[in-house]
Amino acid sequence: MDSVKPAEQSAKTKTRTAQCGCGGLGITVSGEPRSVYACACLECQRATGTAFSYRAVFVDEAVVQIEGERRSWRRTGGPGRWVEQTFCPTCGALVFMTGEGLPGAVSVSVGCFAEPDFAPPATLFRARRKHHWFEPGPATRISD
Repeated sequence: MDSVKPAEQSAKTKTRTAQCGCGGLGITVSGEPRSVYACACLECQRATGTAFSYRAVFVDEAVVQIEGERRSWRRTGGPGRWVEQTFCPTCGALVFMTGEGLPGAVSVSVGCFAEPDFAPPATLFRARRKHHWFEPGPATRISD
Protein backbone atom coordinates (compact mmCIF):
# COMPACT_ATOMS: atom_id res chain seq x y z
CA MET A 1 0.00 0.00 0.00
CA ASP A 2 1.41 3.40 -0.96
CA SER A 3 1.84 6.03 1.74
CA VAL A 4 -0.01 8.64 -0.31
CA LYS A 5 -2.60 8.04 -3.00
CA PRO A 6 -4.15 10.61 -5.32
CA ALA A 7 -7.48 11.79 -4.01
CA GLU A 8 -10.09 12.47 -6.63
CA GLN A 9 -12.88 13.65 -4.40
CA SER A 10 -15.98 15.66 -5.02
CA ALA A 11 -16.90 18.43 -2.60
CA LYS A 12 -19.57 16.11 -1.14
CA THR A 13 -17.24 13.20 -0.39
CA LYS A 14 -16.60 12.84 3.31
CA THR A 15 -13.04 12.30 4.48
CA ARG A 16 -12.10 11.13 7.94
CA THR A 17 -8.84 10.44 9.68
CA ALA A 18 -8.21 7.61 12.11
CA GLN A 19 -5.32 8.20 14.51
CA CYS A 20 -3.54 6.28 17.22
CA GLY A 21 -3.64 7.42 20.84
CA CYS A 22 -0.50 9.56 20.67
CA GLY A 23 -1.35 11.01 17.23
CA GLY A 24 1.85 9.65 15.67
CA LEU A 25 0.09 7.45 13.06
CA GLY A 26 -2.92 8.38 11.00
CA ILE A 27 -4.80 7.09 7.98
CA THR A 28 -7.17 9.34 6.04
CA VAL A 29 -9.94 7.73 4.01
CA SER A 30 -12.51 9.14 1.65
CA GLY A 31 -16.14 8.12 1.32
CA GLU A 32 -18.18 5.63 3.26
CA PRO A 33 -16.94 2.21 4.31
CA ARG A 34 -17.81 -0.85 2.26
CA SER A 35 -18.81 -2.55 5.49
CA VAL A 36 -18.54 -2.24 9.27
CA TYR A 37 -18.03 -5.32 11.42
CA ALA A 38 -17.08 -6.62 14.82
CA CYS A 39 -15.12 -9.81 15.42
CA ALA A 40 -14.89 -11.77 18.64
CA CYS A 41 -12.23 -14.30 17.58
CA LEU A 42 -9.43 -14.86 20.05
CA GLU A 43 -6.89 -13.26 17.70
CA CYS A 44 -8.90 -10.02 17.55
CA GLN A 45 -9.38 -10.06 21.31
CA ARG A 46 -5.63 -10.36 21.79
CA ALA A 47 -4.80 -7.77 19.11
CA THR A 48 -7.14 -5.16 20.57
CA GLY A 49 -6.72 -6.06 24.23
CA THR A 50 -10.49 -6.10 24.63
CA ALA A 51 -13.48 -8.37 23.98
CA PHE A 52 -13.77 -7.81 20.21
CA SER A 53 -12.52 -5.73 17.29
CA TYR A 54 -14.71 -3.07 15.64
CA ARG A 55 -13.56 -2.15 12.14
CA ALA A 56 -14.66 -0.36 8.98
CA VAL A 57 -13.61 -1.79 5.62
CA PHE A 58 -12.63 0.69 2.89
CA VAL A 59 -11.49 -0.10 -0.63
CA ASP A 60 -7.79 0.63 -1.22
CA GLU A 61 -8.70 3.54 -3.50
CA ALA A 62 -10.41 5.27 -0.54
CA VAL A 63 -7.08 5.67 1.24
CA VAL A 64 -6.05 9.30 0.74
CA GLN A 65 -2.98 9.34 2.96
CA ILE A 66 -1.07 7.44 5.63
CA GLU A 67 1.10 9.59 7.85
CA GLY A 68 3.54 8.79 10.59
CA GLU A 69 5.84 6.06 11.73
CA ARG A 70 4.34 2.60 11.76
CA ARG A 71 5.13 -1.02 12.33
CA SER A 72 3.33 -4.03 10.93
CA TRP A 73 2.93 -7.55 12.16
CA ARG A 74 1.66 -10.38 9.99
CA ARG A 75 -0.20 -13.26 11.58
CA THR A 76 -2.20 -16.19 10.34
CA GLY A 77 -5.92 -15.64 10.73
CA GLY A 78 -9.13 -17.52 9.98
CA PRO A 79 -8.67 -20.44 7.62
CA GLY A 80 -4.89 -20.09 7.36
CA ARG A 81 -4.88 -16.74 5.54
CA TRP A 82 -2.57 -13.92 6.58
CA VAL A 83 -3.64 -10.68 8.27
CA GLU A 84 -1.21 -7.76 8.51
CA GLN A 85 -1.87 -5.44 11.43
CA THR A 86 -0.38 -1.93 11.33
CA PHE A 87 0.20 -0.11 14.59
CA CYS A 88 1.95 2.89 16.10
CA PRO A 89 5.41 1.99 17.46
CA THR A 90 5.11 4.65 20.18
CA CYS A 91 1.70 3.98 21.75
CA GLY A 92 1.00 0.54 20.28
CA ALA A 93 -2.49 1.31 18.95
CA LEU A 94 -3.58 -0.96 16.08
CA VAL A 95 -4.84 1.57 13.52
CA PHE A 96 -5.51 -0.52 10.41
CA MET A 97 -4.99 -3.91 8.83
CA THR A 98 -5.03 -5.66 5.49
CA GLY A 99 -5.63 -9.31 4.85
CA GLU A 100 -5.47 -12.07 2.33
CA GLY A 101 -9.20 -12.63 2.81
CA LEU A 102 -9.99 -8.99 1.92
CA PRO A 103 -7.96 -8.23 -1.21
CA GLY A 104 -8.04 -4.60 -2.33
CA ALA A 105 -9.29 -3.37 1.03
CA VAL A 106 -8.08 -1.93 4.31
CA SER A 107 -9.85 -2.43 7.66
CA VAL A 108 -9.58 0.58 9.96
CA SER A 109 -10.13 0.35 13.71
CA VAL A 110 -13.30 2.39 14.24
CA GLY A 111 -12.23 3.62 17.68
CA CYS A 112 -9.31 5.42 16.02
CA PHE A 113 -11.80 7.67 14.20
CA ALA A 114 -13.04 8.97 17.58
CA GLU A 115 -16.56 9.38 16.16
CA PRO A 116 -19.17 8.18 18.67
CA ASP A 117 -21.86 8.23 15.97
CA PHE A 118 -19.95 5.94 13.59
CA ALA A 119 -22.13 3.22 12.05
CA PRO A 120 -22.61 0.15 14.26
CA PRO A 121 -21.28 -3.20 13.12
CA ALA A 122 -23.57 -4.90 10.61
CA THR A 123 -22.05 -8.32 11.40
CA LEU A 124 -20.44 -9.94 14.42
CA PHE A 125 -17.96 -12.58 13.26
CA ARG A 126 -16.86 -15.51 15.46
CA ALA A 127 -19.83 -14.92 17.75
CA ARG A 128 -19.30 -18.21 19.57
CA ARG A 129 -16.13 -16.66 21.07
CA LYS A 130 -17.87 -13.53 22.37
CA HIS A 131 -17.85 -12.70 26.05
CA HIS A 132 -21.11 -13.67 27.75
CA TRP A 133 -21.99 -10.09 28.71
CA PHE A 134 -21.71 -8.73 25.16
CA GLU A 135 -25.03 -8.55 23.32
CA PRO A 136 -24.85 -7.08 19.82
CA GLY A 137 -27.72 -4.92 18.61
CA PRO A 138 -30.86 -6.58 17.20
CA ALA A 139 -29.97 -5.57 13.62
CA THR A 140 -26.48 -7.14 13.83
CA ARG A 141 -26.06 -10.28 11.75
CA ILE A 142 -24.44 -13.09 13.76
CA SER A 143 -21.80 -15.25 12.11
CA ASP A 144 -20.05 -18.15 13.81
